[in-house]
Amino acid sequence: QVQLVESGGGLVQTGGSLRLSCVASGRTFSFSSVAMGWFRQAPGKERVFVVGISGSGGSTYYADSVKGRCTISRDNAKNTVYLQMNSLKPEDTAVYYCADKPKTWISVIKTKDGYDYWGQGTQVTVSS
Repeated sequence: QVQLVESGGGLVQTGGSLRLSCVASGRTFSFSSVAMGWFRQAPGKERVFVVGISGSGGSTYYADSVKGRCTISRDNAKNTVYLQMNSLKPEDTAVYYCADKPKTWISVIKTKDGYDYWGQGTQVTVSS
């Protein structure tokens, strides 16, 4: 059974940084064939795309809201994807979810419907 487990969320002041991690387990094929994405959902709002990375790691795509402040990376040997978030703002406050789409080596998936599995989320709170 596929499992995605996020960690690294917390409370941080405006301008601070956090690094989120998402560990995937339960697949028999290589993690390098799995596209990954991060989404976030603020209270009372829809879950929205933040950033995605292809299975190979060669392609990434960032939402305008985080471009220049966040970096996605992956360690395929550890079945882990990371989201480094810098210069955090109060509007970044949300539950952050990772998601995956297998058999996607090159493409970046930018829509919720494009992903197959989701983690439970990790809370990020940025105080002003």
